[in-house]
Amino acid sequence: MPAHDVIRDPLWDNITLDEAALGLVDTAPFQRLRYVRQLGHAFLVYPGATHSRFEHALGAYHLTKRALGALAVRRELTEIAEEEQLAVSMAALLHDIGHYPFSHALEEAGFPSHEAQGESRITTGVLQEQLSAIGGAKFPARVADLIRTRSASPLQGLISGTLDLDKIDYLCRDSRMCGVPYGTVDVDRLLASITMVPSGSMGGRTLGVQEKGVSALESLLFSKYQMYRNVYWHHAVRSATCMFKRAARSALRRGNVTEAQVSIVTDDELMHLLIEVDGSALARALRQRQLYKRALDLPAGEVTATPEEWMADDPGLLEQVEDALAREVGLEPGELLLDFPSRHSMLGVDLPLRLRDGTVERLTDEGRAGQLGLPRVAQELYRSARRLRVFVARPVTRDMTGVAGLAEMRGAEVLEAVDAGKSLLDAEA
Repeated sequence: MPAHDVIRDPLWDNITLDEAALGLVDTAPFQRLRYVRQLGHAFLVYPGATHSRFEHALGAYHLTKRALGALAVRRELTEIAEEEQLAVSMAALLHDIGHYPFSHALEEAGFPSHEAQGESRITTGVLQEQLSAIGGAKFPARVADLIRTRSASPLQGLISGTLDLDKIDYLCRDSRMCGVPYGTVDVDRLLASITMVPSGSMGGRTLGVQEKGVSALESLLFSKYQMYRNVYWHHAVRSATCMFKRAARSALRRGNVTEAQVSIVTDDELMHLLIEVDGSALARALRQRQLYKRALDLPAGEVTATPEEWMADDPGLLEQVEDALAREVGLEPGELLLDFPSRHSMLGVDLPLRLRDGTVERLTDEGRAGQLGLPRVAQELYRSARRLRVFVARPVTRDMTGVAGLAEMRGAEVLEAVDAGKSLLDAEA
């Protein structure tokens, strides 16, 4: 095996892989990522969005190596062991190794997190063998800890947090491949602004940002908002996602697919299982882009100031409510789907800020006067991106605005109404 290799990338041009990275890339679990699309069903709206988790993983690795290089040039890594730096770069490369087909849809549908799946994959089989050969018997667990956000490493913030490089790659890559101008991030400035700052009273260090990087950080946060509003939560993307979630849960319930199967197949393999083995009409409609249409589309600001989150957090209850509503408006079970996606951390900020005079303060969701204004309006931006939608297979004549009242009710109250056979369109919180 060569000591390094160079891969041409449409976003970052040349990505250099060292020998350790090459060994991991050549394994079957990593090669599977070539066939798992980064954005799930977004390609049904943005035809260019067929890029995969494979190139995203390479991009996250590339940016992590760049960040480590910038810190090394400024001699900020002298107290951090090379093995720890290596673990961080391997974690960046493998952070999505446990990802399901079709983006995050299956996690929304109640399947275990892809990070948990990734840990299992990293600590067993060929990846465990490769990582042990790279850094010793404890190295796979060290990499898994970084991915699961439980590492004490001062470099944990490169893998998860406000400045994680996964986020920078997917925003830039997704916007490029979708052909939209929303994911513009000042990457060079942001990477040049990453710094190590004191942490705690025991002489520890952690990742922070220099004052000169605040504008670049703000561009990252606003890009995230724009991409959620215009791409990730586009109404047709969400319609397809809801249809897919219902198809997958139904196939699982009928025993035609298993969680273990779903965690290792590719996008096309899963669609084959849903269509050919389960006979799912929803999956067949997705394949032909026969998407459910909107019967209701309300911005979160017109729903309630403090919505209950059972629609996003309890997929089992959601299905019961969908089918009860379907019967109420004259549709068959499965012909009405609800969607109120949740991402409270969309514009979350929590990291140290090194000021020009050398002092360190903490940037949080409250921002800092004169430094970062975006977090102070984060909740309003989040509410403007988030929408409550009802998707239907066939037109309905019934007014659906009563669904908004369900978002104000606790899950237990909604379940009680369903079990009692009460009208959900006339329900009151």
